[in-house]
Amino acid sequence: MSRIGKAPITVPQGVNVTINGSKVIVKGPKGELSRELHLSMELKKENDTLVVVPREPLGNIYGLTRTLVNNMVEGVSQGFSKSLTLKGVGYRAAVQGTQLNLTIGYSHPVLYDIPKSIDVSVDKQTTVLVSGADKELVGQVAANIRAFRKPEPYHGKGIRYTDEVIITKAGKSGAKK
Repeated sequence: MSRIGKAPITVPQGVNVTINGSKVIVKGPKGELSRELHLSMELKKENDTLVVVPREPLGNIYGLTRTLVNNMVEGVSQGFSKSLTLKGVGYRAAVQGTQLNLTIGYSHPVLYDIPKSIDVSVDKQTTVLVSGADKELVGQVAANIRAFRKPEPYHGKGIRYTDEVIITKAGKSGAKK
């Protein structure tokens, strides 16, 4: 049995969980999320806790199911966020309506369409904060923005996560004879 899967999920005040067969709908102050659970897993609600129960012995996605439901509950109550930093001369970002405008060293600005359930804010033109209720979508949007200009290993220029450490390489040294 999974140690992670056995742990109960506490549902905070203000969060409503609805279970329809294998579909789970979680509503809270930050939004609403829904997910279809695997057929070998069952979710039971007892007062203010949720428990994942495998229908088959030794369900191989026991811990994953519990983590996905826990992320839904945490997302609609507190939310998730990722912070990106732009490092480079002239690198900057701005939010224009439903698009993120990035000036990151190309001959043209890069425009990224922001999904409806995600909030993107820019601080000091070089820090981009991606936040929302869906942990998976927040991480994917942050990864998509980072992919426009990954940090390069010689000077460290590019878009990086704020807590990411880039180990820079030494450049070429003079010709040795």
